Formats: sequence, C-alpha cells, structure tokens
Amino acid sequence: MRVSIDSEKCQGHNRCYALAPELFDVDDYGMAMVIGDGTVPGGVEDKARLAVANCPEFAIAMSDDDASAATAGFATGSGS
Repeated sequence: MRVSIDSEKCQGHNRCYALAPELFDVDDYGMAMVIGDGTVPGGVEDKARLAVANCPEFAIAMSDDDASAATAGFATGSGS
C-alpha cells in the first residue's frame, strides 16, 4: 500500500501530518508531503486510511501495491 498527495489540491490543513506523522511531513511552506516513496509500513495502514478520510481537499490517494503489480504484469504480458 502506498499514499500520495496531489500538490495541486493540498491547501496545507496538515490533518494528514497530525494523524499519521509516520507517513507525512510538512515542507517549509506548510504544505503536506509524503515521507519517502509513500510506502505504508505494516501496522500503520489504519492511520493512512484515517488521513485519507480526513483530508478536506481530497488530496491524498492510496493505492494497493499488489493490484498495481498484477496490472503491470498483465499489461506487459508477463502475468501468465
């Protein structure tokens, strides 16, 4: 599972940072940013979902790495 932030939508409310500081940080301008590559470590999935649900601008997205890998394998033809 990964999280990402759409910087065009983010308004700097920083609820994500308050709820999941393991996943999000704040830049010098007060805008939220994902820590690292956005991978959600085990045990923090609920915090990631809470951050997504509490973003007033709907700027945070979550993706499932397993689904992405399966889709990539299918698209390249190596999934057989």
